[in-house]
Formats: sequence, C-alpha cells, structure tokens
Amino acid sequence: MSLRSLAAELLPAALQGLGRAPVVASEPATEASSFAALADKLGYLGKAELKLVREAYRFADAAHLGQFRHSGQPYITHPLAVAGLCADWKLDAQAIMAALMHDTIEDQGVTKSELIEKFGAATADLVDGLTKLDKLHFSTREESQAESFRKMLLAMARDVRVILVKLADRLHNMRTMQAMAPSKRARIARETLDIYAPIAHRLGLNQTYRELQELSFELLSPWRHAALAKAVKRARGTRRDIVERVKTDVEKAFNQQKLKVQVSGREKTIYSIYRKMREKHSGFTQVNDIFGFRIVVPTLTDCYIALGVLHQLYKPVPGRFKDYIAIPKANGYQSLHTTLVSPLGTAVEFQVRTDAMHAVAEKGIAAHWLYKAGGKENSTADAQRLSSMWLQSLVDIQDETRDAVEFLEHVKIDLYPDAVYVFTPRSKILALPRGATPVDFAYAIHSDVGDHMVAAKVNNEPVALRTELRSGDVIEIITAPGARPNPGWLSMVRTGRARSKIRHYLKNMEAEESQALGEKMLAQALRAEGLPMPSSDPGDAQATSLWQQLTRWSGNRQRADLMVDIGLGRKIAVIVAKRMAHFMGERGIRPDAVMLTLGRYGQDDSATTQGMVFVDGSEGASIQLATCCRPIPGDQIVGYLGRGEGLLVHTGECPVGKRLFERDSERWMPVEWADEMTRAFETQLDVLVKNGKGVLAELASRISKSEADIIHLDMDAETLDETVELRVLVSVRDRVHLAETLRAVRRSTGVQRVARHKPAHA
Repeated sequence: MSLRSLAAELLPAALQGLGRAPVVASEPATEASSFAALADKLGYLGKAELKLVREAYRFADAAHLGQFRHSGQPYITHPLAVAGLCADWKLDAQAIMAALMHDTIEDQGVTKSELIEKFGAATADLVDGLTKLDKLHFSTREESQAESFRKMLLAMARDVRVILVKLADRLHNMRTMQAMAPSKRARIARETLDIYAPIAHRLGLNQTYRELQELSFELLSPWRHAALAKAVKRARGTRRDIVERVKTDVEKAFNQQKLKVQVSGREKTIYSIYRKMREKHSGFTQVNDIFGFRIVVPTLTDCYIALGVLHQLYKPVPGRFKDYIAIPKANGYQSLHTTLVSPLGTAVEFQVRTDAMHAVAEKGIAAHWLYKAGGKENSTADAQRLSSMWLQSLVDIQDETRDAVEFLEHVKIDLYPDAVYVFTPRSKILALPRGATPVDFAYAIHSDVGDHMVAAKVNNEPVALRTELRSGDVIEIITAPGARPNPGWLSMVRTGRARSKIRHYLKNMEAEESQALGEKMLAQALRAEGLPMPSSDPGDAQATSLWQQLTRWSGNRQRADLMVDIGLGRKIAVIVAKRMAHFMGERGIRPDAVMLTLGRYGQDDSATTQGMVFVDGSEGASIQLATCCRPIPGDQIVGYLGRGEGLLVHTGECPVGKRLFERDSERWMPVEWADEMTRAFETQLDVLVKNGKGVLAELASRISKSEADIIHLDMDAETLDETVELRVLVSVRDRVHLAETLRAVRRSTGVQRVARHKPAHA
C-alpha cells in the first residue's frame, strides 16, 4: 500500500483530532521522578559521591521551588529525569550533579561563583557549559541560537560530559512536548533533528539518536508518521512467520557449531523508513530491510566465525557486506554487516558484534563510563579516540571562525558521518564524509598541505581537485611553496575543517591586501593636501601620537585596522586625509607647496607616484576588475571604491561606471596599468556567424592561432535562423593582442560581424 493511500485511510481520524497536540511517547516508568528513584540507579557510586549528589538535588530543589513546567508538574521533575538518563549511562557524580543543576544559572539567577563555592570548579564548569546565552543581546534569534551552540560545543570539546547531559536534557524535553505551543514544538523538533540527533550519532549514542529522530519526526509530520506506523504494523503481521523461521534456522545453525550467541530481532524506525523512501523515491513496499537480526558473540574472532556460519546457511547478496570491525565508523561503531536471502526470497540484514561493540553501538562514548566502572576501559578506546578527534576539530574550527553563525555552519557539515575511508601513500587510513574531495583530504592531513596544494593523484593517476573520493582510494597531494587556497574550493569541500581553514586564509589575505591598498590610497589623498604620510615607526613619538588621535577619531583600535577599512571602502581616504591634515595643522605641520602643486597628477616625480594604485594582474580580494566592461591593459581605467568590497576597476568609457560616478563621485580615484603584467586578461567578443557546419570549429581554430585562449562560449537557444549570435570570453594580453585576435576572427568563414562587447548604457 502506498504512503498516499495510507494517509487517505487515516484522514477521518486525523480530522477528528485536528487541533490537538500529536501523541508522543510519554515519560517511561523507569525514569527518575523522585530522588529515591534516582538513588536506586546510582548504586555504582560511592557513599561520599552519593552524598554530594543528594546535596546538589537539595540545592536544585530549593532553586526551582515554586517553578512549574508547562504540563503543570513541579519543575524539579525535569532535572531529576535528566539525571536519571545520565545514571543509565553510568556517568560520574559530577555529571549527575550538573544534570540536577543544569537550569539553575539560566532560570534562577544562580551564579557560577556560587556553584564553585558549594560544589567545586569542575561541576560549575559543566553547568556553565550547559547554560544558554539568553542574558546577552543579539541582532537575530539565529545569531543567539548559534552563539549558544558555539559555547556548548566548545565546552563539550573540553569535557564531553557537557553534551551527554545536554542530550539527556533534550531527550526528556522531546518526550514531554505535549504541553508546548504548536509553533514552539515544531521549532524545537526541527532543531533536534538538525543538530542534537546528528551530535548523538557523531558520538555513537545510536539509541538516543534513533529516539530523537523518531520523536522529532512525529512532532513535525504527525500524519506521515501515523501512516507509516500503521504500514509497519501490517508488515510485522504479514512477515511474522518469516521472522520466526529465520530466527529458528539461525539459532539451530549456531547450536550445531556449538557457538554461544544472542540472537535478537531488529526493526527499522519509522523515520529511517521514511528517509529511505524519500532518498530512493520509492513506496513502502520497495523498502526490503525493515526487519533484521543482531548476533552478539563473546569474542572478536567469533564475529568472523559467525559470519561464516550465516553465509553457509543462506546465500549472501553480492555487494552488501561491510566490515566495520576492521575499519570502524567515524563515531567508533563496529560490527559486521551482511545481507542474506531468506528461504522465501526476502532480503534479511544481519549485524554481528561482541558485547563490548554492542555497548559502544548503543551508547557510544557514554560506554566509556559504563565500562570504566567494570574495569573494561580499553574496550571503548576506539570510540573515545575517534570522538576526541572530532571534538578537537571543533577547537580547530573555532580558532579560524570567530563568527558564531559561521561556526555552526561548519559544525553542521561535520555532523553527518556517512564516511568513505581513504589512505595516504604511507597506508595511514582517514575517514572523510561521503562526497569529500582531495582538498578535504589535504586539509585533513595538515592545514599547510591544504594551503599549498596544486594538484592531486588518486591511485597514482592525476585527477581534478573536485573529484569525489571513494573508499580504498590512495591519495597523494602535490604542493608548491608559492601556492595558496582558491576561493572556488569553498564550493567543492565537504568538511567543516577544510571550509574554515580556506575561509580563514582568504580573510587574512584580504586583510593584508586591503591594508596595503589603504596605505597607498591614504598616501595619495594626503599628497593632494600637500602633506607627506606620517611615519609608522613606533619610535617616532609625534607620528605615533598623530596615528593614535586619528584612530580614536575613526573608531578603529589601531592603525592597521584603519588602513583595512580604507582599502575595503568602509572609510573614504579623502575624508580621512583631511582629518589627518587638520591634526597635523594643530601641530604646526603645514602643506608643502611643491607637493601641493604636483598633487596626485605628477607622472615623473617618484614621491608622487609612490602611492599610486597600479594594476598588473596580481590583484586579489582588495582590487578586482569589473565584469561589466572587463578592462584590459591599454584601456583607460578608473577605480571605484565600493562599500566593504575593495577597489573595483572600470574602463573610463563604461556606462555602469559613469552611472556610479554621478551617484557617488567621492568614491572614485585614478588607477594605472603597471609597466609589466603578471597574467592575461579576459574580455568578451560578440560574434555573429552563419548557422552552418564547421563554423564553430574554424572560429575556435582562428582564436587559438592568434594565441588567445577561449575561457567560455555561450550562444542563443538553437533556432532555425540563418545566423547565430555567439558570446565568446577570451583571454588576451592587451589591446594590441585583442586587435590581432579580432582580425583573425574576421577572416574566418561564416563570421559576419565581430566586436568587443560593450556594456549596455545605464
């Protein structure tokens, strides 16, 4: 039955319940609703630790006295339930205490100093890491939310218990969402699905991950959830005989081999079925692996023996075997996965793992505490190592990304660990997200490797940098000392680390270039006032005093920041120069008559041309050539200082530039071409050709023989007209080279008209 027909069948019941809160899972009976119930779960703690937890409970109870949840229950029931979930993970006393007091700073005005005094710095740090930043003021709700996540995730990088308590807090809130307003329910469910569930998955807490997904889906799409739940219930009934027969066959096979195993059934969650249907654009009946089996064995060797028993019992499906024991997932998950064909022809998935692997699979990094109490700490070493690598990457991203919204964007990218496993030339294995490229690989090795890469080889074959990597690939990165990141890489990388490193480098490069441009522009503007640029030497007391006075006036912290603002167009060099002239006049420094006469127009005096802005093709973020007129060497050019965009160079005849000049003349300044160029320049040709065979090939040949390069070619949609208008973007050295290219194109058969493209008049 299709999802649409199921939804239609449920519509009458849905209409009757319209306006009511969707039914979500109620609080389990095992959750702690009193301290006595919590204490029963804390048997693994010592008496002294239990006493501290009791004191934390009394403190939280007093702090929340008179406060109630939306459901009408006393608020203290929520911290108790959160602490109960943490107790299920066997977290230590400090984490349980933080769970009990996690809302005291945010809701009740308790200070961190007070918590340090009563319970110690470690517990206070945990509570502080869990506290939102509602007391600060942000321009948007998104910025506030992003800053809260940034603080929480960085606290998590220092101490993973922060996120474990936060996930328990979110899980209990999702279980008790009935009393919330519909709009708030939807917002919190979306936030949970986008952020908290993936974090749980990234840390290996698969049981929590699945429940958070399921509850979020039920709140966001109650009718779809109900339709699929009914379909699964029907499928469960129709396939009961198959499941029982497969289970009996499997247990019998293992008994014959005298292998001690635990066989249990497994059913996909409603949300995972829904997601699979969407990804594969299929109906419910096409989702085959709704049911599966989990085989838990005593030792690692038994996993592979059990796999052999299963493959002798039923035929395996080719290409559906995965060994996550030899190569664990990025979150530490380990199991053997195989899909077999049952006697009735249906595909059945089996997962084979040990007890320790099963604990890590369900509780992830939280299994560290569970096994620590039992003296089996080494069993979770891989989970801890892989999780700590991701947590450390949060700190690395923060080092380059001070903007909270950008930080959250990078973290979201890294939250989905569907990985490929690739190798360095020395056989070191790395896990990268699916869709990762050699650029991601380079930055995963080291930021210096990424910053200076020029090419890559995959399996000893040269490849494009945007090539998607596949599991088993061996990647070699080729670097060069003078290479630097390309802004275009941002569109091809998949990891937050690579994206943040590239952005950080480009921002630093932009700041350096903008500072140099600002220096030139201010020097030029000061010469127009007949004054020299004051020295930047800290030993020159008078110049230092002048710069301090100027930066106070401009609102900048230091001289370099002012130069960057001038270079980016945030401040006008002429206005800053006039203010500097005023300050210099107060100190008795008068304009020089010769410099004032030459001003900015002298061509031969070295002092005059020192601050002139020259264009040689090496421009970066601070100086760019306008794409409307595409100036090339030999054109008369002028520079427009955009607000925060740096210097944009137009031709003197560009109508777009003329319109900007009429509107904002103070932002224009003269620029010149340098004597030597570092590269070729792009310009567009408009070519009218006859519509016939071989015309395009001959045109390309003519352009190539003139030593120009075709960068891009565009034409009108195919028509039955005799002529076609082509727009050809070519790379030339200067106007002379362009003229030679135009002559070569005119001699081409079928070309009726060719000219350099001119922007439309304003």
